[in-house]
Amino acid sequence: MVATLSSPLSTSMTLEEWAIAPPSGMEWVDGNLVEKKGMTLLHSRIQSRIGRLWGNYVESSGVGGEVYTEVPCQTLKQGRRPDIAYLTPDLLAQYGELPVLLQSFPLIAEVISPTDLANEVFAKAQEYLGSGCQEVWLVFTEEKWIVVITNSSRTVYAETEILTSHVLSGFAIAVNDLLG
Repeated sequence: MVATLSSPLSTSMTLEEWAIAPPSGMEWVDGNLVEKKGMTLLHSRIQSRIGRLWGNYVESSGVGGEVYTEVPCQTLKQGRRPDIAYLTPDLLAQYGELPVLLQSFPLIAEVISPTDLANEVFAKAQEYLGSGCQEVWLVFTEEKWIVVITNSSRTVYAETEILTSHVLSGFAIAVNDLLG
């Protein structure tokens, strides 16, 4: 979910302080703590499904790494909590069990809520890509579209199409099966 931003909470917390102990359910955006809101049953179901499918693929294919939900990471300018994130074995070995990943995850999925604003959704994807992410999925549940964005391409997958991942090489699934 791209954080449906509630009014920023006043804070004297810096990004560095947020990265040491990020408050649960909060992102650090433009100098303010912002609560992620807008989660629905559909959103939660799709978030869980993507996490489960990525995790099953990581294990069954032997590619390794870990899949997370609502996990904190630091971009070049913000503290974020992607809905679903994949961390490669190399980065897992490099960063271990830090409280916050000090860059974007290589693969991120954001489940879009009806209240999310388009410009914020795409700006957040660009922010992730500028901070080490290689691939962002923007999951539009109601429209049954998944927009996959990399630094060099943007592809829209509709209901009947097969979505593939560059980061999870070999992973493929029909959009209907993912969003069904």
